[in-house]
Amino acid sequence: MLEKLIVNLKNNEYPIYIGFDLFSIKNIFFPIQSYTQVVIITNKIIFNLWNSSISYCLSKLRVKFSNITINDGEIYKNITIVEKIVSKLLEKSYSRDTVLIALGGGVIGDLSGFIASIYQRGIRFIQIPTTLLAQVDASIGGKTSVNHILGKNMIGSFWQPSSVIINLNFLSTLPKNQLISGMAEIVKYAISFDKKFFDWLEKNIKLLLDLDQKALFYCINKCCRIKKHIVEKDEKEINDRMLLNLGHTYGHAIETFLGYGKWLHGEAISVGMVMAAKTSELLGFLNKIDFIRIVTLLKRIGLPVTGPKNMCFQSYMLSFRRDKKVVSGLLRFVLPVSIGKVKIFSDVSEDVLISVIQKF
Repeated sequence: MLEKLIVNLKNNEYPIYIGFDLFSIKNIFFPIQSYTQVVIITNKIIFNLWNSSISYCLSKLRVKFSNITINDGEIYKNITIVEKIVSKLLEKSYSRDTVLIALGGGVIGDLSGFIASIYQRGIRFIQIPTTLLAQVDASIGGKTSVNHILGKNMIGSFWQPSSVIINLNFLSTLPKNQLISGMAEIVKYAISFDKKFFDWLEKNIKLLLDLDQKALFYCINKCCRIKKHIVEKDEKEINDRMLLNLGHTYGHAIETFLGYGKWLHGEAISVGMVMAAKTSELLGFLNKIDFIRIVTLLKRIGLPVTGPKNMCFQSYMLSFRRDKKVVSGLLRFVLPVSIGKVKIFSDVSEDVLISVIQKF
């Protein structure tokens, strides 16, 4: 099982490789060549599990490489860590032909991509996502960022990778809670763009959670194709790409309120999708049956469907007003109007928002 997708953008293109045992494929590490300087950015857990495999492949290419490891967790995706990593690159005189390898989940991918975009005004980087969430979503599309104390992903840039290597073997060492968290983004794609995919998830969710190879390959390939299609239409998130944010307005509010890392990203997005679905139902768009199906699937996966008990309406609103979809002070929400279709709404009343937050 091997798939190669090409992301075709106006001024750029790059491959996405999906499959098992990918590091045995010749030229999988394009654009790295024998003269290239390489720096692997990873966390301590991934370094202990997988660094030897990556290092062996790079050694065969006769590449000079080094590792920079950080602690694991969303709390470390911040500007302080960026400065520390940039300082290490400068101390060792890494030049503009250096290639960064982001070996890890969404935190490592976002952090590494952001550093690649600003180091000496931009260097190349390769995404090697090791979590389900990063494989189906965060590693594709070139959105890079770090968090600010007042809002998630508020400091960042658009900087496309040179390639994305989605080696499904990584999932065999992924903790169960991380696997479950990643499923939230998969459900997001189905609710937003593909009813038949949602139907498939309802029938095959146990196979995915049991890491069935055929089910995983189909599912991840499906999500990558959807993300690729959206990014090609709207690289800089001006129009259609905003539709990928189902559940994220509510979800990011939860992450910011609790403190980064207290809940996994997918856990917060799961609750956010339930709140978005209930908002749509109260507005008269999403029918009750579809709402129940969404909640039921998330529960079957093991994801939360209610928000923090100590989080009040004003805490949500503080985050809503800083949301990147806000235009001229007008709040905008991505809401499902049916399973398989989402729209952007900018006329949601405060009464509806209060009602949703009180229910969940």
